[in-house]
Amino acid sequence: MRATTIHAPFDMRVEDVPDPVIQDPQDVVLRVLRACICGSDLWAYRGESARQPGQRIGHEFLGVVEEAGDGVRGFRRGDLVVAPFVWSDGTCAYCAEGLQTSCPRGGFWGSAGSDGGQGEAVRVPFADGTLVKLPAEAASDDRLLTALLALSDVLGTGHHAALGAGVGPGSTVAVVGDGAVGLCGVLAAKRLGAERIIALGRHTARTDIARAFGATDVVAERGEAAEAAIRELTGGQGAHGVIEAVGTEQSMRTAVAIARDGGSIGYVGVPHGSGTGLDLSVMFDRNIALRGGVAPVRAYIPELLPDVLDGTIDPSPVFDLTVGLDGVPGGYKAMDERTALKVLVKP
Repeated sequence: MRATTIHAPFDMRVEDVPDPVIQDPQDVVLRVLRACICGSDLWAYRGESARQPGQRIGHEFLGVVEEAGDGVRGFRRGDLVVAPFVWSDGTCAYCAEGLQTSCPRGGFWGSAGSDGGQGEAVRVPFADGTLVKLPAEAASDDRLLTALLALSDVLGTGHHAALGAGVGPGSTVAVVGDGAVGLCGVLAAKRLGAERIIALGRHTARTDIARAFGATDVVAERGEAAEAAIRELTGGQGAHGVIEAVGTEQSMRTAVAIARDGGSIGYVGVPHGSGTGLDLSVMFDRNIALRGGVAPVRAYIPELLPDVLDGTIDPSPVFDLTVGLDGVPGGYKAMDERTALKVLVKP
């Protein structure tokens, strides 16, 4: 089969690799129908996250089961399924608690020795604990299929951030980050009943999506100017909840500064770059809570899936460029240069 591999910073290739095969009775082999490039993939692309030359990449995909191991009970050939960005056994204490990202036998797609989502097929370990079945008819609905792909990561991650930020009916929420996760955070905040949603962003194409997703206000400034603008919008108090979807020291400092006393920050931006840490005394004095981390999207898919299927929420607009497998290297370049928000891949 053909799959995307990374060899060095800015060196992405689509190459022939061995076809995936059943290695354990709980495996399935999945033919990929849709995949995409994640903003977190860019850290490897830029050389800020180490990868072995020739390592696979990509962790967001859905597709059709081609073959199932003898131990698989919930899936059979022909089933349409979505894969969360971490596989998990579904039987451990963490999985039972809805924290599949801490499963001792779990792992990330594209890690050394595993298949990546940006290819023609994937071997899925622990299929019963990992995959979620989708309606077969969705395979013929291009828009719906694209929306369902967001369940593999960005929609669930935005939801995780909104929960961490304590979003609820009537609350005021600020969203730091105008990437796909931040925009899905806007969508999640709206779904959870936020009354006011302030999106921080300066790219019109992205803030237009934020408004369509439910943002009531947009702040284009950054740093202290952004903090002042949000204070003005909130009568000097700040936001009840802040979604941090960037992962830099500056974005986290902004999140703390714009949070209301007694508020909460839900952080899901993958930490990167230099950092000196948060000033805990500020958070202590102002009773600001901090909760987030790697989103256990497998726990959220059953809750979010019905709303995607009936059109209550539609995350598909975050995908603004579509490529075939050969176009994946160009897709990375487009996202790195911010000429694309999120690239959809049709193998």
